Amino acid sequence: MTTALRAGRRLLMTSLLLAAAAAGCAGPDGAGPDGAGPDGAGVTAEASCAYVVTYDGRTYLDVVNVDFTVGEKLGTATVQECDDTPDDAGDEVPERRVAAYEVEGADPAVTIAVGDTRASATLMKVRKAR
Repeated sequence: MTTALRAGRRLLMTSLLLAAAAAGCAGPDGAGPDGAGPDGAGVTAEASCAYVVTYDGRTYLDVVNVDFTVGEKLGTATVQECDDTPDDAGDEVPERRVAAYEVEGADPAVTIAVGDTRASATLMKVRKAR
């Protein structure tokens, strides 16, 4: 084999390896970066909806890793419907209602807590006015 042919093969192999690395590696379950299995089918990527509620004409998103104290009940908030995989039938999470609570020391126009009970309430921060 000639030197030029060997160099051409090395260049081709290097290009193929770099292209494979750029496309991503399979995860421990065999799924690639697009969620497909090694044969392109069978394994799907998991997605999840943001925890979004509406209360008093405002939209709130959940806040994590923040200490807060739940205050008095304000009323009822609506947890928005979630369908993070629209191609799969039956996986929709329907809209539902939960209690909205004030957060001590915070304006409810900015921050509330929501949940089925005070103990299970999640801190929420306003995203935008409706």
